[in-house]
Amino acid sequence: MPNQVWLSQLQKHRAIAVIRASKIELGQQMAMAVAFGGMQLIEITWNSDRAGELISQLRSELPACIIGTGTLFNVQQLQEAIASGAQFLFTPHIDPKMIQAAVEKNVPIIPGALTPTEIVTAWSQGASCVKVFPVQAVGGAEYIKSLQGPLGQIPLIPTGGVTLENAKEFLQAGAIAVGLSGELFPQKLVTERNWEAIAFGAKNLMRQLG
Repeated sequence: MPNQVWLSQLQKHRAIAVIRASKIELGQQMAMAVAFGGMQLIEITWNSDRAGELISQLRSELPACIIGTGTLFNVQQLQEAIASGAQFLFTPHIDPKMIQAAVEKNVPIIPGALTPTEIVTAWSQGASCVKVFPVQAVGGAEYIKSLQGPLGQIPLIPTGGVTLENAKEFLQAGAIAVGLSGELFPQKLVTERNWEAIAFGAKNLMRQLG
């Protein structure tokens, strides 16, 4: 997916559902629930059960959604993720070789960074946008806002501390999109398999961000 297409999808949908699942069946149901709630950007973390298989399955079952992956640590994982059909790639860190490998395959890569130096480094090496993580530890939406002056041209996706309640604040502060994991999938609801409640939470979030 070309970067411009990816950036336009981020601007359109504004929120990424991040799924970390201990069982492939659980991951599939979690994805279906948020998709039913109207979310179309779904990340399956690479440390989920049979992540590659799940990504392939969801690409076929949810053709309207964009399915990517995250928590990638090295080039081999990245190549396996692309082979399984991942349409975007998140990493928790900056690795020039991983960025280069993704750019060569024309798959958007979003490395994790925190400081202005790290954010600029990731961007200058070819990242399509930069994941600011863990954003809550450094001031949340205020931190994103404070980066806009010098770094306003770099699309930022904060994660780690984004909630259903404060997601809109991050967008108002200048983020192109936000990533949510545990907030979308409260442990109690997942344990109870209460997919209706999870879908309702996703729908509520999308309504707020719309």
